[in-house]
Formats: sequence, structure tokens, C-alpha cells
Amino acid sequence: MEMPCEKPKKHFSRLILVSLRKLIEVLQDTADRIEAYLGAAKEDTRDIMARTIDRTYSITEKIELTNFIKLLTFLMVVLSFITMFISGETLPRVVLISEEVDFTVIILSFLLLIANIFYFAWQTLLVFQYRNFPLADDSRLPTCAVIVPAYNEGKHIAETLESILKSDYPESKLEIIAVNDGSRDDTWYWMREAAEKSNGRIRTINLKKNGGKRNALYQGFTTATSEIVVTIDSDSIVLPDTLRQIVSPFLTDPKIGGVAGNIRVLNLDEGIIPKMLDVSFVFGFEFLRSAQSVIRSVLCTPGALSAYRRAAIMPHMDEWVHQMFMGTPANIGEDRAITNILIREGYGIVFQKDAVVFTVVPVTYKGLCKMLIRWGRSNVRENLAMCRFTFRRIDLEDEDLLGLQINLVIQAIWMITPILFLGTTIYCLFVDAMTFIYSVLMVIIIWSTLPAFVYASRYDKTESLWSYIYGIFNFLTLSWIGPYSVFTVHRSGWLTRDLPKTASPSSPSSPASSSSPEEKEAQSGNGSDDGQKAVFPSSAGTPPTEALSASAAILSSASGHANGVK
Repeated sequence: MEMPCEKPKKHFSRLILVSLRKLIEVLQDTADRIEAYLGAAKEDTRDIMARTIDRTYSITEKIELTNFIKLLTFLMVVLSFITMFISGETLPRVVLISEEVDFTVIILSFLLLIANIFYFAWQTLLVFQYRNFPLADDSRLPTCAVIVPAYNEGKHIAETLESILKSDYPESKLEIIAVNDGSRDDTWYWMREAAEKSNGRIRTINLKKNGGKRNALYQGFTTATSEIVVTIDSDSIVLPDTLRQIVSPFLTDPKIGGVAGNIRVLNLDEGIIPKMLDVSFVFGFEFLRSAQSVIRSVLCTPGALSAYRRAAIMPHMDEWVHQMFMGTPANIGEDRAITNILIREGYGIVFQKDAVVFTVVPVTYKGLCKMLIRWGRSNVRENLAMCRFTFRRIDLEDEDLLGLQINLVIQAIWMITPILFLGTTIYCLFVDAMTFIYSVLMVIIIWSTLPAFVYASRYDKTESLWSYIYGIFNFLTLSWIGPYSVFTVHRSGWLTRDLPKTASPSSPSSPASSSSPEEKEAQSGNGSDDGQKAVFPSSAGTPPTEALSASAAILSSASGHANGVK
């Protein structure tokens, strides 16, 4: 009779066991889901935190930079009010020649000031459009010849060649040609030593007589067989990717004939002049040349680092190497001259920001003046040469041509304005020096803010303050260079590579015996004849009425913003 009761009990027990098993499975599945969710949430949290930290860091940097610029702006405003107050209290109401003449000068000054403002606004828009050219891989890279001319460079040439040997450019596609341009020191000794250590990668050319940098480059150009030719100064150091960077743009367009590199200062620890020039170089290259690159007409490919399409330059080598100016050989401005030829022939000249080279710059006032005089004379010559073909055609729809014409007009304004206002500058200093100095100081600070901002946005914000020091230094000690370069444009001296009279070669291997001791510095061979390394506010000249003093100071500082620019 009890048998029927046992069956329901067994059935109920089995049901409970099955239910428990399913419950365990559900719980296990839920646990697995929760664990997977928590794992995913952990990864998401990490990503969110990382992005938040990066974003916070980026915002913090922008806030720091914004505050820095705000501080500079505030200081400029304060200085402007102080200057206006002092000028209003102390300025005598003097008329230079006549009220009509003064008014004409004021109007002219402000018209040119407005032109400069619009010009830099346009340049800024172009800079925002600039993009670095993409790097090419080994399989696409063309053959490349690097030419390094040297004159009285000593051990620097070995350091330059060593940096080139460390490049990541494929060895099978790279030829290195070092040219000793009749040096009278131990340059040939160091050049041969570097060649011997290179396992045959460096080819040397020893010119017994110094013939100038242009001739030394010509020897390298005619010796090279590669598709692309790169020129590097013998006092410069390249990075491992520099050659790859400067060659890559040629692969994007067959009409690109030349590429300008980005020049930075190597000897920053040798005084205040290199520090000031570094800020100047960054503005001249990463701002001015970036803007020019967008319209494919960089006005000068710098001697320290440039690249050329060999097929584009070789048909014009004879014209280039035998260039004359006022009946004498043109021994300076070889980089600007070859750029002019390429632009004239319809080739584009662009700038590659990441193709960086570090070069030695002058550390003394005398050396700086010599370098700027050489650049100034070259500017005058090549601007005149460019005018011969730039305005042959007027086409407002051709943005590149129109941009080139605008750049050349502004170059002419910057070249001529310091001369026009030289007389009024001297007059103001004698009649009312304090008011004139107040006006100029205010304008220098205003115009120096743009280079300072460019440098601060890319590199060290503290170092950008050298822009203001350079602006004042340039006005006080370098403002004579512009007019002097124009009036002495017929001279072709290199000025910066001669040896002291008592100097003698330090190595018996030096080819001193093959060079004439009377060889003139005007024929010396190496140096960075790089234009557009901008120099800040230059010569100013102003009649001594309050408005006239301020307007002319603004004009002259604006026009001198790129003194020495090619």
C-alpha cells in the first residue's frame, strides 16, 4: 500500500535536483556575463581615463599658452598707454617741412602699414593651410646625391659628413660628394679622413684653387648622377630622417623643382646672438616659408639644406655658374639664383618643415653684420632679377602667380622703406629723441609678438622672449644694414670664411700650398647664404610730430620685420 507514495517523492526529488542544476547554470552564466561586463567596463574606464588625462594635458598646455599670450598683450597695452601719455605731455608741436608734407608722409605711412597688416594676415591664412609632405618608403625613394662644399671649415666638415652617413636613406640609392674649395686650413685633411672611414661611401673632390661656393657646387652637380641633388653646408648637422624628409616631396608632383629645408641653430649655447637667431629662423622658415610653400613659390632654397630635381637644374647650369651682376661675377646668392631659375622655368618650390638641419651661426656682432650684409646684397640682386620675369603675365585667377607677385612687391617695400625713412630717423633723433624712441619701442614690441607667438606655439615659451630682445637689438645696432646693402650691392665679398693672417694649416695634409695666399675673401666657398631667416624690426625714420613719429615708426618697423630676407 506504501508503494504509490514513494513514486511522487522520487519524482519531486528529481524535480528539485533538475531545478537546482538549472539555477546553478543560470547563476554561472550570469556570473560569466557580469565578469565579462566588468572586464569590458574596466577597459573602457582605462580608455576614458587615458583620453581624459590626455585631453586635460592638452587643455592645460593651451591654457598656459593662452595666458602667456594674454600677458604679452596686456603688457603691450600698458606700454602703449604709457607711451601715449609721455608723448602727449612732452612732445613739442614741431613741423618738419610743412603741414602738407607731414600729412602726406603720415598717409603714406599708414597706407603701407595697412598693406603690411593685410599681408601678414594673408600669410597667416596660408600657414594654416600648410601640410608637411608625407614620407616615402624605401622602395619609392629616388636616387639621391648629397653635395657638401667646404672652404676653411676645419674639423666641422668631418662632423657634417658623419651625420650624413648616419642617415636612414638606403645606401644603395645615396651618393655623398664632398668638395674642398681650395681651403687654406686643414679642411682637406678632415675630409679625406672622413672618406677613408666611410668604406667608399664618400667621394671627394679637391679643388687646388678657391673658386667660390657656386663653383664648388657646380663641380658636385656635374659629377653627380642621381635623380635628386641635396646641398648641405659644411658647418651643419642633419638628423637621421632629414634626407628622406627633403626628398619625399618630389614624389608627389613632377613639377616640383626644389625643396627648402628647415634651418635651426646648432650653437645655441655660445651666446645670446644664436638664441635670438633661433627665434628668427623659426619665424622665417616655419611661418614665412610655410606660407610661400602653399603657393609653391618659396623665394629661396637655403644653402644649409636644399634639394633639387637634377633634370630641372642641369640645363641651366652654365647660366647659373657664370651669372654676372654689374659686369662682375656673382659670387654670392647662389641659392637664391638657382631658385629664381627654377621658378622662371615653371617649377614649384616648396618647404618641408620636418626636413631639419642644425647649422652654426655667428656669435659676434661683427660676424652677424657680415652675414646680414651678404644676405641683403643678395636680396637686392635677386629681387631685381625676379622682376624681369615675374610680371610678364598678369592673371588674377592664377593664385600661385598672384601670390608670387605679392611676395615680390612686399620684398621691394621692405627693401626700399628703410632708405626712404633714414633721413627722418636722423632728424627725429636730434629734434625729439625721447618721443621717437617711445614710439619705436612700442612698435618693436607689437611687431615682435608675432615671431614670439610662432616660436612659443611650437617650442619653448620662455625662449620665445628672445624675439623682443632681438627686435630692440636689431633697431639699435643693425638698422643700417638694409640701406648699406643697397648702396654697396655691387660688391660680392663672402666676408665670413677668411682666415686670420697669422693662421697656418694645422695638418701637413692640408692643401695650403696649392692656394694663393692673396686669394680674396670675395671668392670664398662656403657659408649659409640662406634668405628668409627673418630679422625683426629694422630701421625706422619719422618726423617729430606725434602722429608722424608714431606712423613712421610703425611703418619702418613693419618694413624691417624681415630685414635680410631673400
